[in-house]
Parts: sequence; structure tokens; C-alpha cells
Amino acid sequence: MAKVTYYVALPFVWTEDGELVAGDAKEFQSAGAAVGEAQRMALKAAGAVAFQRHGDPASGEFEDAVVIQRFGNVPNDEQLLGG
Repeated sequence: MAKVTYYVALPFVWTEDGELVAGDAKEFQSAGAAVGEAQRMALKAAGAVAFQRHGDPASGEFEDAVVIQRFGNVPNDEQLLGG
């Protein structure tokens, strides 16, 4: 199967314990749509991030995610990307 690029908006919320955790992600067909949704999510959450991921769903092989834009309180890149 051909490689595809996924564009995602992901909100972050504060727990009662003061921990910043990811909410429910939404997938989009373009970077612009993901950025727009992340910006809207950040108005209702602690923050949000738009990112993209490129890979082959059939093989399960994906490149590292690339942060497109962040809004508000979100983990730093190392925490966000699992580094």
C-alpha cells in the first residue's frame, strides 16, 4: 500500500491532580484543517497541538510525528513525541 500522511489535532487538559494529559484526537485531510481545529480546541482545553505523521498503514511503519503548530499549554516536543 502507498504511504499516506495523517493530519491530527490533539487537545490537552489538566487533571484534578494537576497533570497535563491528552484528550481525544481528531484526524483531518489537510494540515490547515488540523491547525484550525487545534486552535479551536485550545479555547476549551488547556492547549492543543496539530501534527502530521507519514507512513504505510499496511506495514505499520511510520516516520516520527512532526508538530505543525501548538496552542496554549502542551507538553514540550520531547515529551510529546516520546523522546
